[in-house]
Amino acid sequence: MIQAYEYNHQYELVRPIEVFERDDEGKYIIPEQCTTIAPPNNPSFYKAAFNVEKQQWYESATQEYIDSLKPSPLPPSDIELLKKQNALLSKQLTHLLAMFKGAESE
Repeated sequence: MIQAYEYNHQYELVRPIEVFERDDEGKYIIPEQCTTIAPPNNPSFYKAAFNVEKQQWYESATQEYIDSLKPSPLPPSDIELLKKQNALLSKQLTHLLAMFKGAESE
């Protein structure tokens, strides 16, 4: 048995498969759209695809696809919202006090 790697019509990795069948000479029969070249054990690959001419795997994921896999930012917590609201109210109060003191001195 040998390990082979199946790819689809866009040459993207589908799955690893085990090959058991042999020809009359004892060589393993690799199915179409399969290769015995292992994809890189690279965590930075998002969507491995096989280049048949160069006999190597490459990254086929677009930047848009990669970005879509990243988690969206979490909404601010209640404490963060209260801190922002407190800062805004403090700024408004300081501005009102300054206006009030300016009106008193006239």
